[in-house]
Amino acid sequence: MPPVTPYSKYLGDREPIAALRETCSRIEGLTSGWLPPDFERTYEAGKWSARQILLHLAHIELMFGSRVRLALTTPSYVIQPFDQDRWMAREPAVEGRAATDVFLSLSRLNTALFGTLSDADLAIPVKHPEQGRVDVGWMVYTLAGHQLSHLPHLEQIAQKVA
Repeated sequence: MPPVTPYSKYLGDREPIAALRETCSRIEGLTSGWLPPDFERTYEAGKWSARQILLHLAHIELMFGSRVRLALTTPSYVIQPFDQDRWMAREPAVEGRAATDVFLSLSRLNTALFGTLSDADLAIPVKHPEQGRVDVGWMVYTLAGHQLSHLPHLEQIAQKVA
């Protein structure tokens, strides 16, 4: 039975590693020909631009990859929460292509690691200050669902670019 995460509805019954690989490839394909102004488009007025979404995805890859690595190597690991909006506010000058490249690289790095994890690794418990007791598998499932939650936004922007 897959873990229940805040992003379960996006992942559904899909296998998370395959979903991570597919989403990464899809985002790479969507953004491959974009020019700098294309990254500043948004899918809806008042929402994040493609550049901001991609930077946010890079931040999440950075954090979740670090959290999984720490959980695998640190007994009784406690997740450090972070404020995504404060992180975004600190990096307003990151270019869209740079954000995309970082996201794609970190996603591939993380997915390669996640693909090697055993059932015992996935069951390693961690404490999350907001979610309570979770495990490494929960983090992998959450990350896969999170990526999928933002994919439709980038697809909508891509339709405007085309």
